[in-house]
Amino acid sequence: MADRSPDSSSTTTTTTTTTPPPPSIPQQNEQEPSPSSYSPIPLPEFSPPPPLHRLPNPQNYSQSAILLMPVPQPDKVPVVSPPYLFQTPSKKISSPADARRFIDSPSGSNFLSFVAALSLSVRSRKISDPLPTPLSPTLSSLLSILDSLLAALSEFPPVPHSSRYGNPSFRSWHARLTDESTQSLLSDLLLRPHSLEPAAPEIFPYFADSFGNASRIDYGTGHETNFAAFLYCLARLGLIREEDYQAVVTRVFVKYLDLMRQLQTVYSLEPAGSHGVWGLDDYHFLPFIFGSAQLIDHKYMKPKSIHNEDILDNFADEYMYLSCVAFVKKVKKGVFAEHSPLLDDISGVPNWGKVNSGLLKMYRAEVLEKVPIMQHFLFGWLIRWE
Repeated sequence: MADRSPDSSSTTTTTTTTTPPPPSIPQQNEQEPSPSSYSPIPLPEFSPPPPLHRLPNPQNYSQSAILLMPVPQPDKVPVVSPPYLFQTPSKKISSPADARRFIDSPSGSNFLSFVAALSLSVRSRKISDPLPTPLSPTLSSLLSILDSLLAALSEFPPVPHSSRYGNPSFRSWHARLTDESTQSLLSDLLLRPHSLEPAAPEIFPYFADSFGNASRIDYGTGHETNFAAFLYCLARLGLIREEDYQAVVTRVFVKYLDLMRQLQTVYSLEPAGSHGVWGLDDYHFLPFIFGSAQLIDHKYMKPKSIHNEDILDNFADEYMYLSCVAFVKKVKKGVFAEHSPLLDDISGVPNWGKVNSGLLKMYRAEVLEKVPIMQHFLFGWLIRWE
Protein backbone atom coordinates (compact mmCIF):
# COMPACT_ATOMS: atom_id res chain seq x y z
CA MET A 1 0.00 0.00 0.00
CA ALA A 2 1.44 3.46 -0.88
CA ASP A 3 2.85 5.70 1.89
CA ARG A 4 2.53 9.46 1.27
CA SER A 5 5.06 11.74 2.91
CA PRO A 6 3.65 14.98 4.41
CA ASP A 7 3.87 18.19 2.38
CA SER A 8 6.72 20.49 3.35
CA SER A 9 6.45 24.27 3.31
CA SER A 10 8.80 24.58 0.32
CA THR A 11 7.50 21.93 -2.11
CA THR A 12 4.29 20.33 -3.26
CA THR A 13 5.84 17.10 -4.59
CA THR A 14 4.80 13.80 -3.07
CA THR A 15 7.08 10.81 -2.66
CA THR A 16 5.57 7.35 -2.87
CA THR A 17 7.28 4.26 -1.52
CA THR A 18 6.07 0.76 -1.98
CA THR A 19 6.30 -1.78 0.82
CA PRO A 20 7.26 -5.19 -0.54
CA PRO A 21 4.51 -7.79 -0.10
CA PRO A 22 4.99 -10.35 2.69
CA PRO A 23 6.07 -13.83 1.69
CA SER A 24 3.14 -15.97 0.57
CA ILE A 25 2.02 -18.80 2.80
CA PRO A 26 3.25 -22.08 1.33
CA GLN A 27 0.77 -24.62 0.12
CA GLN A 28 -0.08 -27.46 2.51
CA ASN A 29 1.99 -30.57 2.06
CA GLU A 30 0.60 -33.79 3.42
CA GLN A 31 4.10 -35.19 3.89
CA GLU A 32 5.90 -32.07 5.05
CA PRO A 33 7.13 -32.45 8.63
CA SER A 34 5.91 -29.82 11.06
CA PRO A 35 7.81 -28.36 14.00
CA SER A 36 7.85 -30.41 17.19
CA SER A 37 4.70 -30.17 19.21
CA TYR A 38 6.75 -30.30 22.38
CA SER A 39 8.81 -27.11 22.07
CA PRO A 40 7.96 -23.43 21.61
CA ILE A 41 7.34 -22.43 18.00
CA PRO A 42 8.70 -19.02 16.97
CA LEU A 43 6.39 -16.59 15.24
CA PRO A 44 6.71 -16.74 11.45
CA GLU A 45 7.77 -13.70 9.47
CA PHE A 46 4.52 -13.28 7.54
CA SER A 47 1.42 -11.56 8.84
CA PRO A 48 -1.16 -13.72 10.65
CA PRO A 49 -4.52 -14.56 9.09
CA PRO A 50 -7.54 -12.49 10.18
CA PRO A 51 -9.50 -13.56 13.28
CA LEU A 52 -12.32 -16.06 12.77
CA HIS A 53 -15.09 -13.46 13.09
CA ARG A 54 -13.61 -11.93 9.94
CA LEU A 55 -13.06 -15.47 8.63
CA PRO A 56 -9.68 -16.93 7.64
CA ASN A 57 -8.16 -16.14 4.26
CA PRO A 58 -7.86 -19.51 2.47
CA GLN A 59 -5.27 -19.78 -0.25
CA ASN A 60 -7.77 -20.48 -3.03
CA TYR A 61 -10.26 -17.72 -2.20
CA SER A 62 -10.46 -13.99 -1.84
CA GLN A 63 -11.64 -12.85 1.56
CA SER A 64 -14.83 -11.41 0.04
CA ALA A 65 -15.69 -14.82 -1.40
CA ILE A 66 -15.35 -16.42 2.04
CA LEU A 67 -17.55 -13.74 3.59
CA LEU A 68 -20.26 -14.52 1.04
CA MET A 69 -19.99 -18.28 1.52
CA PRO A 70 -23.22 -19.60 3.09
CA VAL A 71 -23.03 -21.45 6.38
CA PRO A 72 -23.48 -25.22 5.74
CA GLN A 73 -26.96 -26.23 6.85
CA PRO A 74 -27.98 -29.55 8.43
CA ASP A 75 -30.14 -31.78 6.27
CA LYS A 76 -31.40 -35.35 6.11
CA VAL A 77 -29.03 -37.97 4.73
CA PRO A 78 -30.48 -39.64 1.60
CA VAL A 79 -30.77 -43.33 2.50
CA VAL A 80 -30.08 -45.81 -0.29
CA SER A 81 -32.44 -48.61 -1.24
CA PRO A 82 -32.15 -51.74 -3.43
CA PRO A 83 -30.87 -52.49 -5.95
CA TYR A 84 -27.51 -51.84 -4.31
CA LEU A 85 -24.52 -51.05 -6.50
CA PHE A 86 -21.67 -51.20 -4.00
CA GLN A 87 -18.16 -50.87 -5.39
CA THR A 88 -14.59 -50.60 -4.18
CA PRO A 89 -13.97 -46.84 -3.79
CA SER A 90 -11.12 -45.04 -5.55
CA LYS A 91 -9.37 -41.65 -5.60
CA LYS A 92 -10.61 -38.96 -8.00
CA ILE A 93 -9.30 -35.59 -6.79
CA SER A 94 -6.03 -34.31 -8.26
CA SER A 95 -6.58 -30.56 -8.73
CA PRO A 96 -8.32 -27.59 -7.09
CA ALA A 97 -11.04 -27.84 -9.75
CA ASP A 98 -11.67 -31.46 -8.72
CA ALA A 99 -11.98 -30.46 -5.06
CA ARG A 100 -14.47 -27.72 -5.97
CA ARG A 101 -16.36 -30.16 -8.16
CA PHE A 102 -16.82 -32.50 -5.22
CA ILE A 103 -17.92 -29.90 -2.69
CA ASP A 104 -20.34 -28.31 -5.18
CA SER A 105 -21.87 -31.69 -6.10
CA PRO A 106 -24.85 -33.30 -4.34
CA SER A 107 -22.44 -35.79 -2.72
CA GLY A 108 -20.26 -33.06 -1.26
CA SER A 109 -23.22 -30.95 -0.19
CA ASN A 110 -24.91 -33.92 1.51
CA PHE A 111 -21.72 -34.87 3.33
CA LEU A 112 -21.19 -31.34 4.64
CA SER A 113 -24.86 -31.18 5.67
CA PHE A 114 -24.31 -34.40 7.64
CA VAL A 115 -21.42 -32.77 9.53
CA ALA A 116 -23.62 -29.72 10.21
CA ALA A 117 -26.43 -32.01 11.44
CA LEU A 118 -24.05 -33.79 13.83
CA SER A 119 -23.01 -30.37 15.13
CA LEU A 120 -26.63 -29.31 15.62
CA SER A 121 -27.41 -32.53 17.52
CA VAL A 122 -25.08 -31.56 20.38
CA ARG A 123 -25.96 -27.88 20.55
CA SER A 124 -26.02 -26.82 24.23
CA ARG A 125 -25.42 -30.42 25.36
CA LYS A 126 -22.68 -31.87 27.53
CA ILE A 127 -20.94 -35.14 26.72
CA SER A 128 -22.52 -36.80 29.76
CA ASP A 129 -26.09 -35.66 28.98
CA PRO A 130 -28.63 -38.49 28.65
CA LEU A 131 -29.27 -39.70 25.11
CA PRO A 132 -32.71 -39.15 23.54
CA THR A 133 -32.88 -42.84 22.54
CA PRO A 134 -31.10 -46.00 23.72
CA LEU A 135 -27.78 -46.77 22.07
CA SER A 136 -28.46 -48.60 18.80
CA PRO A 137 -26.83 -51.97 17.95
CA THR A 138 -24.77 -50.22 15.25
CA LEU A 139 -23.30 -47.68 17.66
CA SER A 140 -22.73 -50.35 20.31
CA SER A 141 -20.77 -52.35 17.74
CA LEU A 142 -18.75 -49.28 16.77
CA LEU A 143 -17.85 -48.61 20.40
CA SER A 144 -16.74 -52.25 20.79
CA ILE A 145 -14.51 -51.94 17.72
CA LEU A 146 -12.90 -48.75 19.02
CA ASP A 147 -12.43 -50.33 22.46
CA SER A 148 -10.65 -53.32 20.90
CA LEU A 149 -8.33 -51.00 18.95
CA LEU A 150 -7.64 -49.01 22.10
CA ALA A 151 -6.76 -52.20 23.99
CA ALA A 152 -4.40 -53.25 21.18
CA LEU A 153 -2.10 -50.35 22.07
CA SER A 154 -0.66 -52.41 24.91
CA GLU A 155 0.23 -55.22 22.48
CA PHE A 156 2.46 -52.97 20.36
CA PRO A 157 4.54 -50.76 22.67
CA PRO A 158 6.74 -48.11 21.02
CA VAL A 159 10.29 -49.17 20.19
CA PRO A 160 13.44 -47.05 20.48
CA HIS A 161 14.04 -45.13 17.27
CA SER A 162 16.08 -42.16 16.11
CA SER A 163 13.34 -39.99 14.57
CA ARG A 164 11.43 -37.28 16.43
CA TYR A 165 8.21 -38.45 14.76
CA GLY A 166 6.82 -41.77 13.66
CA ASN A 167 7.46 -44.76 15.92
CA PRO A 168 7.59 -47.90 13.72
CA SER A 169 5.37 -49.81 16.17
CA PHE A 170 2.46 -47.83 14.79
CA ARG A 171 2.64 -49.97 11.64
CA SER A 172 2.07 -53.10 13.72
CA TRP A 173 -0.88 -51.50 15.48
CA HIS A 174 -2.28 -50.27 12.15
CA ALA A 175 -2.15 -53.80 10.76
CA ARG A 176 -4.76 -54.69 13.37
CA LEU A 177 -7.21 -52.57 11.37
CA THR A 178 -7.06 -54.97 8.46
CA ASP A 179 -6.85 -58.29 10.30
CA GLU A 180 -9.67 -60.80 10.40
CA SER A 181 -10.84 -59.89 13.89
CA THR A 182 -11.57 -56.25 13.00
CA GLN A 183 -13.14 -57.15 9.67
CA SER A 184 -15.32 -59.70 11.45
CA LEU A 185 -16.54 -57.01 13.88
CA LEU A 186 -17.37 -54.72 10.97
CA SER A 187 -19.17 -57.52 9.16
CA ASP A 188 -21.30 -58.14 12.27
CA LEU A 189 -22.18 -54.44 12.28
CA LEU A 190 -23.58 -54.78 8.75
CA LEU A 191 -25.74 -57.79 9.59
CA ARG A 192 -28.23 -55.78 11.66
CA PRO A 193 -31.08 -55.11 11.16
CA HIS A 194 -30.78 -56.83 7.78
CA SER A 195 -27.85 -58.09 5.79
CA LEU A 196 -25.80 -55.30 4.21
CA GLU A 197 -22.58 -57.28 4.20
CA PRO A 198 -21.99 -56.64 0.46
CA ALA A 199 -21.33 -53.00 1.46
CA ALA A 200 -18.19 -54.00 3.40
CA PRO A 201 -15.70 -53.63 0.48
CA GLU A 202 -16.96 -50.07 -0.07
CA ILE A 203 -17.08 -48.76 3.49
CA PHE A 204 -14.10 -50.58 5.00
CA PRO A 205 -11.47 -48.44 3.16
CA TYR A 206 -12.93 -45.32 4.80
CA PHE A 207 -12.58 -46.97 8.19
CA ALA A 208 -9.03 -48.16 7.49
CA ASP A 209 -8.00 -44.63 6.43
CA SER A 210 -9.48 -43.06 9.57
CA PHE A 211 -6.54 -43.77 11.84
CA GLY A 212 -3.53 -42.43 9.96
CA ASN A 213 -1.14 -43.66 7.31
CA ALA A 214 0.98 -46.69 8.21
CA SER A 215 3.66 -45.93 5.63
CA ARG A 216 4.21 -42.28 6.57
CA ILE A 217 3.25 -42.83 10.23
CA ASP A 218 1.20 -39.65 10.19
CA TYR A 219 -2.33 -38.45 10.90
CA GLY A 220 -4.30 -35.32 10.05
CA THR A 221 -7.65 -33.77 9.17
CA GLY A 222 -7.93 -35.89 6.02
CA HIS A 223 -7.91 -39.08 8.08
CA GLU A 224 -10.41 -37.55 10.50
CA THR A 225 -12.62 -36.71 7.49
CA ASN A 226 -12.47 -40.36 6.46
CA PHE A 227 -13.96 -41.33 9.81
CA ALA A 228 -16.78 -38.84 9.24
CA ALA A 229 -17.22 -40.33 5.75
CA PHE A 230 -17.41 -43.81 7.27
CA LEU A 231 -20.18 -42.62 9.61
CA TYR A 232 -21.90 -40.91 6.68
CA CYS A 233 -21.88 -44.19 4.72
CA LEU A 234 -23.53 -45.95 7.66
CA ALA A 235 -26.18 -43.21 7.66
CA ARG A 236 -26.67 -43.70 3.91
CA LEU A 237 -27.27 -47.40 4.63
CA GLY A 238 -29.86 -46.53 7.28
CA LEU A 239 -27.71 -47.98 10.08
CA ILE A 240 -27.32 -44.56 11.71
CA ARG A 241 -30.54 -42.57 12.10
CA GLU A 242 -31.17 -38.93 12.96
CA GLU A 243 -32.12 -39.83 16.50
CA ASP A 244 -28.67 -41.43 16.86
CA TYR A 245 -26.72 -38.27 16.02
CA GLN A 246 -26.18 -37.08 19.58
CA ALA A 247 -24.77 -40.50 20.51
CA VAL A 248 -22.64 -40.52 17.35
CA VAL A 249 -20.91 -37.36 18.59
CA THR A 250 -20.87 -37.73 22.38
CA ARG A 251 -20.19 -41.47 22.48
CA VAL A 252 -18.62 -42.70 19.23
CA PHE A 253 -16.70 -39.61 18.10
CA VAL A 254 -15.51 -38.88 21.65
CA LYS A 255 -14.17 -42.45 21.86
CA TYR A 256 -12.50 -42.06 18.45
CA LEU A 257 -10.90 -38.78 19.59
CA ASP A 258 -9.59 -40.42 22.75
CA LEU A 259 -8.08 -43.25 20.70
CA MET A 260 -6.42 -40.85 18.26
CA ARG A 261 -4.90 -38.75 21.03
CA GLN A 262 -3.37 -41.86 22.54
CA LEU A 263 -2.02 -42.93 19.15
CA GLN A 264 -0.56 -39.45 18.59
CA THR A 265 1.11 -39.52 21.99
CA VAL A 266 2.31 -43.14 22.12
CA TYR A 267 3.58 -43.39 18.54
CA SER A 268 4.55 -39.72 17.98
CA LEU A 269 2.47 -39.52 14.80
CA GLU A 270 3.61 -36.80 12.42
CA PRO A 271 0.93 -34.18 11.63
CA ALA A 272 -0.31 -34.74 8.08
CA GLY A 273 -1.09 -31.59 6.11
CA SER A 274 -0.66 -29.38 9.16
CA HIS A 275 -1.02 -25.61 8.87
CA GLY A 276 1.67 -25.42 11.51
CA VAL A 277 1.39 -22.44 13.82
CA TRP A 278 -1.60 -21.04 11.86
CA GLY A 279 -3.80 -24.14 12.17
CA LEU A 280 -6.47 -24.83 14.77
CA ASP A 281 -4.64 -27.98 15.78
CA ASP A 282 -1.92 -30.16 14.29
CA TYR A 283 -4.30 -33.11 13.90
CA HIS A 284 -8.01 -32.32 14.32
CA PHE A 285 -10.78 -30.03 13.13
CA LEU A 286 -14.18 -31.67 13.70
CA PRO A 287 -14.06 -31.69 17.54
CA PHE A 288 -13.73 -27.89 17.42
CA ILE A 289 -16.95 -27.72 15.37
CA PHE A 290 -18.85 -30.12 17.62
CA GLY A 291 -17.34 -28.60 20.77
CA SER A 292 -18.30 -25.04 19.84
CA ALA A 293 -21.87 -26.23 19.22
CA GLN A 294 -21.95 -27.75 22.71
CA LEU A 295 -21.17 -24.35 24.23
CA ILE A 296 -23.75 -22.30 22.30
CA ASP A 297 -25.95 -20.33 24.74
CA HIS A 298 -23.90 -21.37 27.77
CA LYS A 299 -24.65 -18.99 30.62
CA TYR A 300 -21.12 -18.56 31.87
CA MET A 301 -18.51 -19.91 29.46
CA LYS A 302 -17.63 -17.65 26.54
CA PRO A 303 -14.98 -18.08 23.84
CA LYS A 304 -12.54 -16.11 26.02
CA SER A 305 -13.01 -18.71 28.79
CA ILE A 306 -10.35 -20.91 27.16
CA HIS A 307 -7.77 -18.73 28.92
CA ASN A 308 -9.13 -19.71 32.35
CA GLU A 309 -7.17 -22.76 33.52
CA ASP A 310 -9.77 -23.63 36.18
CA ILE A 311 -12.47 -23.85 33.51
CA LEU A 312 -10.28 -26.11 31.35
CA ASP A 313 -9.44 -28.34 34.31
CA ASN A 314 -13.05 -28.71 35.46
CA PHE A 315 -15.01 -28.83 32.20
CA ALA A 316 -12.72 -30.37 29.53
CA ASP A 317 -14.35 -33.77 30.13
CA GLU A 318 -17.76 -32.34 29.23
CA TYR A 319 -16.99 -30.03 26.30
CA MET A 320 -14.87 -31.10 23.33
CA TYR A 321 -13.71 -27.59 22.47
CA LEU A 322 -12.26 -27.13 25.94
CA SER A 323 -10.75 -30.61 25.77
CA CYS A 324 -9.03 -29.74 22.48
CA VAL A 325 -7.61 -26.50 23.87
CA ALA A 326 -6.41 -28.26 27.02
CA PHE A 327 -4.68 -30.91 24.91
CA VAL A 328 -2.99 -28.26 22.74
CA LYS A 329 -1.72 -26.49 25.86
CA LYS A 330 -0.44 -29.79 27.20
CA VAL A 331 1.62 -30.79 24.16
CA LYS A 332 2.77 -27.31 23.03
CA LYS A 333 4.96 -25.33 25.36
CA GLY A 334 5.35 -21.59 25.44
CA VAL A 335 2.97 -18.65 25.07
CA PHE A 336 -0.46 -19.76 23.83
CA ALA A 337 -0.90 -16.74 21.53
CA GLU A 338 2.41 -17.62 19.84
CA HIS A 339 1.98 -21.36 19.26
CA SER A 340 -1.80 -21.19 18.61
CA PRO A 341 -2.59 -17.68 17.31
CA LEU A 342 -5.76 -18.74 15.47
CA LEU A 343 -7.26 -20.30 18.61
CA ASP A 344 -6.24 -17.17 20.47
CA ASP A 345 -8.02 -15.01 17.86
CA ILE A 346 -11.16 -17.12 18.10
CA SER A 347 -11.27 -16.45 21.85
CA GLY A 348 -12.10 -12.85 20.96
CA VAL A 349 -15.28 -13.76 19.06
CA PRO A 350 -18.33 -12.55 21.05
CA ASN A 351 -20.32 -15.80 21.16
CA TRP A 352 -20.13 -19.51 20.38
CA GLY A 353 -22.74 -19.33 17.63
CA LYS A 354 -20.41 -17.19 15.53
CA VAL A 355 -17.51 -19.53 16.32
CA ASN A 356 -19.52 -22.55 15.21
CA SER A 357 -20.75 -21.05 11.93
CA GLY A 358 -17.27 -19.74 11.15
CA LEU A 359 -15.69 -23.13 11.79
CA LEU A 360 -18.18 -24.87 9.50
CA LYS A 361 -17.20 -22.48 6.71
CA MET A 362 -13.55 -22.93 7.52
CA TYR A 363 -13.88 -26.74 7.41
CA ARG A 364 -15.21 -26.50 3.87
CA ALA A 365 -12.51 -24.08 2.72
CA GLU A 366 -9.50 -25.38 4.63
CA VAL A 367 -10.15 -29.14 4.57
CA LEU A 368 -12.69 -30.25 1.97
CA GLU A 369 -11.35 -27.96 -0.75
CA LYS A 370 -7.64 -28.51 -0.16
CA VAL A 371 -6.02 -30.85 -2.69
CA PRO A 372 -3.16 -32.06 -0.41
CA ILE A 373 -5.84 -33.34 1.96
CA MET A 374 -8.61 -34.46 -0.40
CA GLN A 375 -6.38 -36.12 -3.01
CA HIS A 376 -6.56 -39.22 -0.81
CA PHE A 377 -10.36 -39.15 -0.39
CA LEU A 378 -12.28 -42.08 -1.87
CA PHE A 379 -15.41 -42.25 -4.02
CA GLY A 380 -17.69 -45.20 -4.62
CA TRP A 381 -21.45 -45.67 -4.84
CA LEU A 382 -22.38 -44.26 -1.42
CA ILE A 383 -20.20 -41.17 -1.89
CA ARG A 384 -20.29 -40.66 -5.64
CA TRP A 385 -17.96 -38.79 -7.92
CA GLU A 386 -20.46 -36.70 -9.88
